[in-house]
Amino acid sequence: MAQLALFTDPNAGPEGLRYQPEFVDETTEAELIAHLKELPLQPFQFGAYEGKRRVASFGFRYDYTVKRLQEADPIPAWLASMIKSVEMFDNVPAGCVRQVLCTEYDVGVGIGWHRDKPHFDQIFGLSLGASCKFRFRRPAGDKWQRFTLTAEPRSLYMMSGESRQIWEHSIPAVDQRRYSITFRTMRADVAAGRPQRRGTI
Repeated sequence: MAQLALFTDPNAGPEGLRYQPEFVDETTEAELIAHLKELPLQPFQFGAYEGKRRVASFGFRYDYTVKRLQEADPIPAWLASMIKSVEMFDNVPAGCVRQVLCTEYDVGVGIGWHRDKPHFDQIFGLSLGASCKFRFRRPAGDKWQRFTLTAEPRSLYMMSGESRQIWEHSIPAVDQRRYSITFRTMRADVAAGRPQRRGTI
């Protein structure tokens, strides 16, 4: 599979996907992992089902039972400087990141094909502790067009445009414990407080 590397070729991968290796240094990575280990991480809840990865949501969380966003605990202060760095990465206005998801992937755990909920806009993901295969696919006739990015420890990816709206992504089972911090901005109408459509996936 191709690797996006420095994104010099616009045709190298999904439009709107950016990747920055070594976004944080090893000291920062260790500090972030220490904070993540202190969180009350819980198995991911998908309605009546329970996922194997463990998560903690801040700012907002998506409730699969009522199919809408709910307020979550405030974003911790220890994430403030990281959020600032993430927002500067794509030159988005300060304060645009309104939701954070912290995830632990134990050995043998991955995540299936999906797109993030449409309530969110840009998606930023910080990989910590171990690398993973970040897979993309989109329909191409009766087949799938595919792309795989290796998300290395301390790297950041950003999804917007087609990579966010059209392509699905997944992570196969990891062979080392991995952590990730996902930072999400809100879709304009959601951020403005206009009503959400129930049942949207």
